[in-house]
Amino acid sequence: RKLFFDTHALVRLLEENGFTTQQSEVIVSALMKIMNANLDMIYKDMVTKVQQEIALQQVMSHIGGVKKDMIILEKSEFSALRSENEKIKLELQQIKKQVMDEITKVRADNKLNLNLEKSRVKELVSFAYFLLEAYKDRHAQQDRALTQTDRKIDTEVADLKTMLESHKLDNIKYLAGSVFTCLTVALGFYRLWM
Repeated sequence: RKLFFDTHALVRLLEENGFTTQQSEVIVSALMKIMNANLDMIYKDMVTKVQQEIALQQVMSHIGGVKKDMIILEKSEFSALRSENEKIKLELQQIKKQVMDEITKVRADNKLNLNLEKSRVKELVSFAYFLLEAYKDRHAQQDRALTQTDRKIDTEVADLKTMLESHKLDNIKYLAGSVFTCLTVALGFYRLWM
């Protein structure tokens, strides 16, 4: 062991301050025993460089194993997300088809109603011309009825357009919500594993 002080100089110092040579040597010897005991205690708690490198290698191998497990888990989660995304796409296609079917039905119903209204309007117009010749004073009432019918047709057409737009917006909202949900889940898994 290396001592970091001069024992002979300590013996001399003690002798100069009134101790005998034998007393000085005994004091220095006791100090050395105490220091050696303390150093032994310190060395028991210390780790050698070889032990530290072995522990570091073990930790690195554990980290490598964890990384491999994370990569495998990430791939399986990614495939699960991909299959979930495919399911959502299929559901979206089904919903889109249903909405398109509903739109087609609404359009057909509206065309039928529109044609019926047009035929009614034509009948009213022809009847109005007949009454115009017969009754000049009822001309104003028939014009009002025709105007109301036109407004009703315009209102129904505008309502249908509004309904179609709202269906489009609902589809877009659902699609956007689904995409953002998928992205949020993907980012959540990505953040969770990183």
